[in-house]
Formats: sequence, structure tokens, C-alpha cells
Amino acid sequence: MSTKNGSTKTPAAPQEPAKQRPAHEVRLGRIKATIWANQNDNGTWYNVTLSRSYKDGDEWKSSSSFGRDELLTVAKVADLANSWIHGQAQAPANNGHENEQPDEEIPY
Repeated sequence: MSTKNGSTKTPAAPQEPAKQRPAHEVRLGRIKATIWANQNDNGTWYNVTLSRSYKDGDEWKSSSSFGRDELLTVAKVADLANSWIHGQAQAPANNGHENEQPDEEIPY
């Protein structure tokens, strides 16, 4: 591409969007809960993905399938993720005023 003064300008390479990082991770052994924060005009909400790490030869892989003997660990990791999320939701609601109650309780 040439400009009026004869210099050549190359178009800028498209930039890849920044990869979103998890807000938090909970791991017990090979079982992991990855907590993702999402934002909109109403505030922040969280989603959780559960996975199990395993080795295939020399390579580590991940699966969302769990065996019978892993289910209690999955439940514990999910419980810890739930506790972390609830802790995040309560912190900003007080805005530094420990004795105040949030304006609105969110039902389950």
C-alpha cells in the first residue's frame, strides 16, 4: 500500500483478544473447579467448570467425566467453589460497612 508521498505502509496484524483468566481455582488431587467471573450492567456473576486431570502417556489431559470413586471429591470441590463465590458476593455488598445488611437478599 502506497501513500501520497510514496512511502509503503503495511497493514497492522490483527491482535488476538486477551485470554480470559479464571477468577479462582479449587483443586483437590486431580479434581479441579475453575471459577469464571462474568460482568454486565447488573454486576458480577460466576460460572464453574469441573474437570479431572489424567495422564495419557507423557501428556497431561483433562476430562469432565468422573468415576464413582471421584464423586465425593467432586462434591467437596464444588462445595469449596460455592463457598468462595458466596464470599465474593458478600464482600462488595457491605462496601466496608460490616454492620450493615445488603439492601436485598438473593433467594436460592
